[in-house]
Amino acid sequence: MIFSIDQIISPQELAEIKQILEQAEFVDGKLTAGWHAKLVKNNQQLKAGTSQKELQGKIRTAIAKNALFQSTVRPKSIHSLLFSRYDVGMSYDTHVDNALMKGSSGLCRSDVSFTLFLNSPQDYEGGELVIEGVQEEQSYKLEAGSVIVYPSTTLHRVNPIARGTRLVVVGWVQSTIRDASDREILFDLDTARRAIFAKSGKTPEFDLISKSIANLLRKWADI
Repeated sequence: MIFSIDQIISPQELAEIKQILEQAEFVDGKLTAGWHAKLVKNNQQLKAGTSQKELQGKIRTAIAKNALFQSTVRPKSIHSLLFSRYDVGMSYDTHVDNALMKGSSGLCRSDVSFTLFLNSPQDYEGGELVIEGVQEEQSYKLEAGSVIVYPSTTLHRVNPIARGTRLVVVGWVQSTIRDASDREILFDLDTARRAIFAKSGKTPEFDLISKSIANLLRKWADI
């Protein structure tokens, strides 16, 4: 399931992040790419250090507070966060994200990927995130502070920058629910449950859906 969330971080938080990035050092993005991704990756990434940890903390806090992200993705761990910059001529051609990535507790699975846009789409030309499907492609270039969430299993790319600079945060999540279709079922049920509660309160129908969600979590959860 592909979905977007508007303003997952506040304008004030966004301004603070961009101010830190203006003074920060960026390095060649190929340093964090797999052996085949190095062939198509042409961007820069924030150098590891104190600033990176501070900024990652701000993003993790914002995600933890967002009910839609939590309900849809059901994150077990957000094990990787990269701050990336694309200047004129830079791009990231078609690739798939690594299935396993290093996290603080060892290897983690990448079930869900996300791109959080840090500057306005008017600041640059090109730079669309393109997610490839079986028969069609979908292109995304969101407002600053908004995020696009998509399965890590997809082929995707970032189109070349023709003008300006593109600033984003890219992250990877290991979900408590490994299968994307199972996550979608749980999200649909939770959406229906919340709608029933908003309209009628705690009804027998609400209780039955709550029971189903709980039992499916017991069946599917990877913890």
